[in-house]
Order: sequence, then C-alpha cells, then structure tokens
Amino acid sequence: MELGLKGKIAVITGGSKGIGLATALLLAEEGAEVAIVAREEGSLRSAAALIKERTGKEALAISADVSRPEDAARAVEQTAAHFGGVNILVNNAGVSAAQPFEKVETDAWTADLDLKLLGAVHFARAVLPYMRQAGGGAIVNVTAIGGKTPGASSLPTSVSRAAGLALTKAMSKDLAVDQIRVNAVCIGLIRSAQIERMWQAASPELSWDEFSADKRHGIPLGRIGRASEAANVIGFLVSEAASFVTGTSVNIDGGISAVL
Repeated sequence: MELGLKGKIAVITGGSKGIGLATALLLAEEGAEVAIVAREEGSLRSAAALIKERTGKEALAISADVSRPEDAARAVEQTAAHFGGVNILVNNAGVSAAQPFEKVETDAWTADLDLKLLGAVHFARAVLPYMRQAGGGAIVNVTAIGGKTPGASSLPTSVSRAAGLALTKAMSKDLAVDQIRVNAVCIGLIRSAQIERMWQAASPELSWDEFSADKRHGIPLGRIGRASEAANVIGFLVSEAASFVTGTSVNIDGGISAVL
C-alpha cells in the first residue's frame, strides 16, 4: 500500500526513544522529513544518528520541554524553517505515573497534565498555521488503554490519558473544516525501557521472549508488543491511506483491553 508520505514533514515529540523513535524511523523510510523532539540532547543525537544510518535521512533533533508553550512554538518554528512547513504531528511525549489516589500529590497531578495533555495542546496550536497553509494535515495523540478503562492505582496517568482522548475527539470536530485529521492510539504493553526494567526486576531468570509470553500479562495475542508495531498504526493514521479517518482511537494492545 502506498502511504503517500514522501515529502511530508513530521514533528514527533518523545521522538528519541521507544514508539516515538520507531515512528520517526518508519516515516523517514517512507520518504517523510522528520523532526524529533525530546529533552535529552544525548538521546536525540543517538536517535538522529540511527535514523540517518537506517534511512539515509537527516533528522532534525530539537531539545525542548513539551510542557512549555514557548518550547513547543520554538520547536515547530525550527521545523518549518528547516524543512519548509509541517504536515504531521505525533504527540508521543509522556512517562508512566501510576499510584493510588491518596498518594498522588497536587504537584504530581499538575506535572502529568502539563506533560501529557497540555504538551499535546501546545504542539497542536503551534502546527495549525502551517497545516492550514498546506491545505490540511494529520495529528495523532499517543495515549494509553488506561484512558478508556482506568485500573486501580493508575493515577494520574489514566486521567491524563482520558483527557487526551476527549481532546482528540473535540479537535477532530473543530479542525475537520481545515482538512486536518486528528486521531489517537491507545497503547497497551509495548516493549520499552520501562517494560525492560519491569522484566529485570520481576523475572530476571527469564529470557525476553519468555517474559513477553508470560500468561500473567493476560494478553490474548500471547506476547508484549513491539514499538515498530505501534509505529505501523501511527504511520497509517497520518498517511493518505487514512484520508477519511478522523476522530477515532485505535487500541494497540494485543487484545487486552475490555473496550473497543
């Protein structure tokens, strides 16, 4: 299938590792220009080098704090100045923050919402003029299945992710007139540095394949997912192949979620 991504310009937050990096690699392989945004300059340099090695593309690496609107505006302006515009935004920045309700302090609520919800808002607002100028665009907000079915001790992350889903639907309604599509993906267990730490802490005697397939995870497809599998869905949603898809969410969870 031709995705129609050649020559498109993408901004990917949280783009130096995990799903963000896998998405940057996929888009670059499909011919897009990519700007990766993260806070750690060392990780950004390593990610840009990997993208160059695997795809031949020079990624633009931008150090920024997505929770700061001025950083979002700067990152988008740098991207547009370097590549000539912005067609795609993947709001992927975020970290897991999961505790029981009574243990979550006010500062933790604020920090999580600033990062996961307002970070997406800041970047979306910054890309709108460029997408309108281009005649349209595509935004994907990366959330989690806990935003649909919050579990015990899942705060504040599950609330921030639920807000991200509401943001996605509302934005899709407002921006459709400009041919800007807005969708979300809801992530389940996907291999990452955090999941690998969980593996080493809980079951260091197991190989990765054994840990991934452990029935205690409760994943119907029988294993933990790969970052590239999440990137494939994101790549579809931002592509011309999904030109009539907006305002929806896709679970990338191996079937573990109880809801559509």
